[in-house]
Amino acid sequence: MKKIILTGGGTAGHIYPALAVAEKLNQYEIHYFGGNGMEKDILKNFPNIIFHEIPTVKLERKLTLKNLLIPFKLLKSIKICKKEIEKLEPNIIFSKGGFVAVPVVIAGAKQKVPIISHESDLSFGLANKIILRYCTCMCTTFEKTASQNKKCVYTGQPIREKVLSGKKKKFFKNENPTLLVLGGSLGAKFLNDLVLDNLEDLTKSFNIIHITGQNNYKKINHKNYISLPYTNEIENYYASADIVLSRAGSGVINELLSLNKLMLLIPLSKKCSRGDQIENAKYFQKLGYAEMLEEENVSYLLVKQKLMEILKNKQKYLKNMKKSGKISANSLIFELIEKYERKNNS
Repeated sequence: MKKIILTGGGTAGHIYPALAVAEKLNQYEIHYFGGNGMEKDILKNFPNIIFHEIPTVKLERKLTLKNLLIPFKLLKSIKICKKEIEKLEPNIIFSKGGFVAVPVVIAGAKQKVPIISHESDLSFGLANKIILRYCTCMCTTFEKTASQNKKCVYTGQPIREKVLSGKKKKFFKNENPTLLVLGGSLGAKFLNDLVLDNLEDLTKSFNIIHITGQNNYKKINHKNYISLPYTNEIENYYASADIVLSRAGSGVINELLSLNKLMLLIPLSKKCSRGDQIENAKYFQKLGYAEMLEEENVSYLLVKQKLMEILKNKQKYLKNMKKSGKISANSLIFELIEKYERKNNS
């Protein structure tokens, strides 16, 4: 049987798109190279995928002596990955980017294994800037991103089939619109505080489903409010929501786009990111799919006002989303995997 290595980790935004691609890989023995993070826990639920834990190397976005050790740790990780790849003799590697994937891709390239990677955001992250040098082909979520390099191919964002098949549930007794609040797989303290500090007023207008992130969970009893630290059934909460208040990670916003869900996006601030979420949110706003507010300019009253305006004008956003020209990223990426795998083994 043919073998493929999937890699990427640290957040669900790197892991779940790789697992979406895995749904197409019935003819492959699937291996996943990841760190001792969220990917390790998630992969426990996929017995058909063999997980290999590797040492990971992450750049700190602040001045710290730890960053001086990165070259040495990276070389060690590449060496370990190279040994594992030599044993497995994979036909191809699929990388979802992120710091976890860098040593796997470099080691794979040294073994002359074809590498397909994927960039979710509008601009390349640091890891994918490095990976671009080594990969055979770089898939992109946004068509605009694909124009930046001849190795790039516009495929869209891989999305798991289960995300598209959620069941709407009746969580609340009243008929208020249901607001789903998301902060990404690790949570967003800013959004959590915004909601919880104004819960009494917000629940007069909305029923709220709040996914807080594992590190920010607080159990609160309120008839118009439900909170969860994390969920493996996001599809049902998507289906039950009338509007979503979210960060602007590419994975989440493209899932919401595929479901034609109304969105108010408050991207992660540049103070604690490279600004990729701001770019994503501005692009979605420009195309008429969503509205956005920058964290520095946010007040509770402004957020509530925007949510009401979006609901009032929902047909405008739905019309734009429905004509967005959605493409099947899963199938396109699978075709590329088959193309380059066959070329390498012909």
